[in-house]
Amino acid sequence: MVSGHIDGTGKIETIEKEDNAIWYTISAKPDLMKYIVEKGSVAIDGISLTVAEVENLNFKVSIIPHTQKETNLGSKIKNDTVNIECDMIGKYVEKLLQPKNKDRKLTEEFLRQNGF
Repeated sequence: MVSGHIDGTGKIETIEKEDNAIWYTISAKPDLMKYIVEKGSVAIDGISLTVAEVENLNFKVSIIPHTQKETNLGSKIKNDTVNIECDMIGKYVEKLLQPKNKDRKLTEEFLRQNGF
């Protein structure tokens, strides 16, 4: 799920054609990469795509020629900067897992006091 709000930018590392697929490898900083998951959603310059593969500091998406023709991805080349929006679900999960009081630490004592 994406909403149209950019989280940061990335750089096109490679563009490779393979049969009917056009593969884009995009690098991004770790603060964005933590939200990029294989088979999850990502928006590249506003185009919602499925992540095909994830490595340490880059990920791959695959598009078909029609998508390349009908979007601005067709005009992109290696080393171009792209806007990235990560899937909202990961951001919501991260927020919900953060303690309401940031000074509060998850300790063994806290878990015992709360029935764990």
